[in-house]
Amino acid sequence: MEQESIFSARALSRKIGSSLILDNVSLSARQGDIITLIGPSGSGKTTLLRTLNLLSPADSGELDISGTAIDFERYNKAQEKAIRKKTGMVFQNYNLFNNLTALQNVTEGLVYGKKSNKKEAREIALHYLSRVGLADRADHFPANLSGGQKQRVGIARALALQPEILLLDEPTSALDPENIGGVLQLIRSIAATGQTMIISTHEFSFAEKISTRVIFMEGGKIIEEDSPAVIFHQANNERTRHFVKKVQHY
Repeated sequence: MEQESIFSARALSRKIGSSLILDNVSLSARQGDIITLIGPSGSGKTTLLRTLNLLSPADSGELDISGTAIDFERYNKAQEKAIRKKTGMVFQNYNLFNNLTALQNVTEGLVYGKKSNKKEAREIALHYLSRVGLADRADHFPANLSGGQKQRVGIARALALQPEILLLDEPTSALDPENIGGVLQLIRSIAATGQTMIISTHEFSFAEKISTRVIFMEGGKIIEEDSPAVIFHQANNERTRHFVKKVQHY
C-alpha cells in the first residue's frame, strides 16, 4: 500500500512586478522523502522554498502539511503560524544573529516561536548543537565561527524546532571547499533518521546519492521530475540533459 503524502503544494504561482517567479508549481512528499531541486540561477528554487514556509507567500495556490492546509488567496495569521511550526529553514548565507551566541541563535526560535521556557529551550538547543558537532562552540558568536560551523548552527536551529519538513536552500554555496564535505555528511546523517527534506543544491553527486526524487526547474516551472538515476543519467527533457551535462562538466 502506497504511503500517503504528508506534504503537498498545488498550483503555486508568484509574481514580482511583471515577472512570474513561480508558475503553477505543484509537488508532494511522503514521510522520509528527500526531494532535490536543481536548475539555473533565477529558476525559482529559492522562491519555492521560501514560499513553502511563508517567508515569501505565493499569490495563489494551496499548501498542506500533514493536515494543516492553507489557500494562499485567503488565509489568516493562525494558519500561517501553524504552517511555520511544521517547517524549518536552512539558509545559504546562514542568517544568524551576529549579536547572539550559537546557543542563543538556536534558543531564539524555541522561546519566541514555540513558546518554550528558557530552561527547556537551552536543553533542546544544547542537544542539537551536540548533534551537529558544536557542543564546544555553544558560547561562541558567529564572528568566531567558520562558515561550516555557522551553517551547522543554522541546521541545529532548524532541527531544534522539530519540523515535519526541513527546507535547505543551497546549504553549501557559501562555504569554502574544505567545509562542504562535513556539512553534506551532516545532512546525510539527518536524512538517515527519516527526516523529510526539500533541498536546493548544485552538488549533483551528493543529490544523486541522497535523493528519492529530483526536480529540474527553469523559468519558475517544473520542467522535469523523476528519480536521481533518470534525471542525472537519462533525462527525458533535452533542456534537463543540457543543464545536467553543463554543471557536471563545470
